[in-house]
Amino acid sequence: MTSNDTKPGTLWVVATPIGNLDDFTPRARALLESVPIIAAEDTRVSARLLGGRREAAQMISLHEHNETRAVSGLIEALAAGTDVALVSDAGTPLISDPGYRLVSAAHDAGIPVRSVPGPCAATAALSVAGLATDRFLFAGFLPARASARRKRLGELVERTETLVFYVPARDLPAALEDLAAVLGDSRRATLARELTKMHETVRRDTLAALRDWTGEDADQQRGEAVLVVAGSDRAVPSIDMAALAEELARELPPSRAAKVLARLTGLNRKEAWDQIEARR
Repeated sequence: MTSNDTKPGTLWVVATPIGNLDDFTPRARALLESVPIIAAEDTRVSARLLGGRREAAQMISLHEHNETRAVSGLIEALAAGTDVALVSDAGTPLISDPGYRLVSAAHDAGIPVRSVPGPCAATAALSVAGLATDRFLFAGFLPARASARRKRLGELVERTETLVFYVPARDLPAALEDLAAVLGDSRRATLARELTKMHETVRRDTLAALRDWTGEDADQQRGEAVLVVAGSDRAVPSIDMAALAEELARELPPSRAAKVLARLTGLNRKEAWDQIEARR
């Protein structure tokens, strides 16, 4: 806790533009032009937003690789009465970006934490997706490895909420391939790519159609994307892997059975092969 005779500073969690700089709110701009310390995911990126400052801010790098080390110094400054602004490279901090440990430590130390709301790619995409928004699940970034990605999607196949994913655009064809395979070719989805930027794309279609389109158009594989996917229209039973492996081993040749098992469960090829072989 902070000492009784020192009023702590405030930790300001500040949203910044995701593309179009005109989306920078006056309140956010004014705060970043006056706060003494700015904790930024990449200080070089955030420095571009500070052109109106008359005095230089103390810029402190705070990213996933140094957050644990950087938190103690920032908490000391806050406890001593200095305000700190937390920003990410774009959008709202902590939404698949660093900052959780700092905000948690500030609460633990009795330091005020305040939000300066603004742009967020997830909510921007939801607003234009044309899919249900009364309930949604923000799933963040999907795993890069195909087997882990399919396994994660398998955990979401029953969810009836709209699903929101962040996807580097270069990974869209592979991600959409797995989404279509696990959730179904006909599941509706909206691709929102490069939101608020010059080459913004918003397109709603089936997962299969979006997969084919992004695979054929190299321009759609540039930049950053948000995928908003309709939830399941009905809950389906979870897969009993042992029973599935037993059935596949009985009905299909081993190599084919292992391939299908891997696709449906997210197991890697060797794990799926071992499951099938154990039941022959």
